[in-house]
Amino acid sequence: MTDSVLAESSYSHEIDVSIDRVDLADWLAHLGNAEFQRCCPPDHIACGFTHTDDGRPMSINIETVGPSLLIQQYVAEVFEAQLCRMVSVSDVFPLSGGRTRTVVVWTLAVESVSETSCRLINSVTSKATPEFLELIRQQGQTFEQAAAPRQQASADHNRRETPGYAASIARAATARQPLLR
Repeated sequence: MTDSVLAESSYSHEIDVSIDRVDLADWLAHLGNAEFQRCCPPDHIACGFTHTDDGRPMSINIETVGPSLLIQQYVAEVFEAQLCRMVSVSDVFPLSGGRTRTVVVWTLAVESVSETSCRLINSVTSKATPEFLELIRQQGQTFEQAAAPRQQASADHNRRETPGYAASIARAATARQPLLR
């Protein structure tokens, strides 16, 4: 793998729920297709949740980002109530043809704003794989030519999905029973 960053963005959105009511890992593990689709229409197509052979949590997301269809298999590196860091070697189907892969790191975090609200931070970083570099070489593109539209599309997608995720997380937090202390 290479450390060549294709796209990177981070957006935040306030949630009118106390941070102690938010459980990102539980939300992600129970996120259904219809709710996923509501978070960023028409880009979000489907999602599911499973585990790797060694038991690590895995979120499978199918979505479009700009002119590409992505099939993402996010494996949890951190899977906690206030922080989820997921990494996927994602299949990418660009409209320009072919099939390639990128590494996508998706981080969801919440931080307290007040006793009754918190802030969701949704960060996404996409990196080139050797397969991706070979595809753009075959298409006669430089890395910069390939990265620029991906940066724009990824930032636009993340900007639109972050408030949707925040609203979904708020609905899940509100539906959860209060934690016993």
